[in-house]
Amino acid sequence: MNKFGRILVGVGALGAATITYSAAIELRRWTLRRATLPVLADGAAPLRVLHISDLHMTPNQRSKQRWVAELAELDPDLVVNTGDNLAHPQAVPAALRAMGPLLDRPGVFVFGSNDYYGPRPKNPARYLLPSSQAKRIHGEPLPWRDLRAAMTERGWVDATHRRHVLEVAGVRIHVAGLDDPHLHLDRYDLIAGPPPADVQLRLGVTHSPEPRVLDSFAEEGYDLVLAGHTHGGQLRLPGYGALVTNCELDRSRARGASTWGEHMHLHVSAGLGTSPYAPVRFACPPEATLLTLLPRSEKTAPTSENELSGTPFGAGPGVR
Repeated sequence: MNKFGRILVGVGALGAATITYSAAIELRRWTLRRATLPVLADGAAPLRVLHISDLHMTPNQRSKQRWVAELAELDPDLVVNTGDNLAHPQAVPAALRAMGPLLDRPGVFVFGSNDYYGPRPKNPARYLLPSSQAKRIHGEPLPWRDLRAAMTERGWVDATHRRHVLEVAGVRIHVAGLDDPHLHLDRYDLIAGPPPADVQLRLGVTHSPEPRVLDSFAEEGYDLVLAGHTHGGQLRLPGYGALVTNCELDRSRARGASTWGEHMHLHVSAGLGTSPYAPVRFACPPEATLLTLLPRSEKTAPTSENELSGTPFGAGPGVR
């Protein structure tokens, strides 16, 4: 074999190894991310918020179901679910098995496009197109109403186009949420208006972190917005980051904590799943995030760290 042939063989082997790692290992490298954000009013007690998103659950994903259920051991004060829970018409029982222990805790949620419509096979190259150029292809309707009924019956609050005031762990929280901006279902006018003056946290919840939505929350004085949808880019390159965000958000904010405007903080979850037709992740493991919220007066710089699979929960990579 000549030198050129050896190079081709080497490149092919590297490509095959990368695909194997992305599909067989990283896809189930369940990761807990921790972040500290100074967003509460002066005098408020610290608040522990578990942010989960983008489960894209199918019935046979047992490892994911176990790992998510064990997140209850973190003892969060509040759980926020930013949508895209389903990826199969029979996935509601599986999603509820995963979230079951968390439903015993205070929680709020909004839905995303893949709660309403199932996935469909697509040309993988479309993933790399800018969001504005990618034609949306909807699959069969999914039983989101069944999922909504189960979550609300257990006490979680549907924040879709609603404003709520909750008291959680002694902290008074104003929550407002939107239907999925990725499908242009958002109606900010339905939640418009400044939050009440007597709350200690002004929290916005949305599935897709579209800049027009973030601008609206920031203009009305929200302290924090939680979102998902981006999958953290799903495919990331060292030194470059996310290839795309699948929305109009810039790549630098595809996952984790950042600031938006002068005062508002943003946290985007890289999520826990993928479409069944694109089951790969690279340099972007599936994640949930435990946020520790502190008073703004402490002037603590936002911090973030990762805690990898199996610690402290023990589920780790395994059979899906």
